[in-house]
Amino acid sequence: MKWIEVTIKTTTEAVEAVTSILYECEVGGVVIEDPNDFLFQDKEEIAWDYIEENVFDTGYEGVIIKAYLNEQKNIVGEVEMVREKIKLLPTYGINIGEGSVNITEVDEQDWANSWKQYYKPAKVGEKIVVKPTWEEYEKNEGDIVIELDPGMAFGTGTHETTTMCIRELEKRVNKEDAVFDIGCGSGILSIAAAKLGAKKTIGVDLDEVAVKVSKENAELNNVDSSVEIRYGNLMNVVTEKADIVVANIIADIIAILAKDVSNFLNEDGLFISSGIILDKIEFVKAALIENNFEILEVNTMGEWAAIVSKKGE
Repeated sequence: MKWIEVTIKTTTEAVEAVTSILYECEVGGVVIEDPNDFLFQDKEEIAWDYIEENVFDTGYEGVIIKAYLNEQKNIVGEVEMVREKIKLLPTYGINIGEGSVNITEVDEQDWANSWKQYYKPAKVGEKIVVKPTWEEYEKNEGDIVIELDPGMAFGTGTHETTTMCIRELEKRVNKEDAVFDIGCGSGILSIAAAKLGAKKTIGVDLDEVAVKVSKENAELNNVDSSVEIRYGNLMNVVTEKADIVVANIIADIIAILAKDVSNFLNEDGLFISSGIILDKIEFVKAALIENNFEILEVNTMGEWAAIVSKKGE
């Protein structure tokens, strides 16, 4: 099968908005090439070599997003719609950088596997190592290894937002805890919580493919007995309560969740939220405080922030 590769040159700030536009077109997959995802490792005490030096030698300093459309679609119409919507983003205060949209034709086999070159074993916390299923890794003493096959559209664990969530889970998960993972994607945070000793983890996602991938990854890591993945919205598919709720989504959704998430937390339960761009830290903090959460910690990495808060009385 032939696919049309749509290449967009933009900024880290615009990644979420641009990818949302692309998913509205029902693309077959998305690859995000963002040098900022990897630059932070030089500033961290925990460092690793998980990417070839020339991978981001693209001649463009910003983010390159590649998406794939089936050639049977109305390509001209779809691409024009993408262009128009991206052009509108600056009116919402989003810097799109170059904002160019170009297309080329590729074979299915070419794009289905090419993204894997970006994904190598990575130590993302004090203990947790994320290892692609197709890569070799020699385990060190104390390592907790998560085997992951994320698929093209889901988190690999090496992005700053996921890394911050994992580091907080390392610090805060206790043996008898119940953990909820909202927007579980590849299931990485659910699996991490289980491997750190959580008694029960429930992951939820509105994407049926994400639910399927998360279940497969839980089985791959032999934690499917303690990890349950559910399709749907937290409010509709969960009736239990947790000691920790983790949500690696976006700032606007976290602000909405702040209104109801305390109903799903035990007394003194923790809410770990990430996927927050730096400009929206105060916005999210205000939403949490307004809904009786105590801010415990704000961490930043690259262009992103994670906030740890505790349910109030």
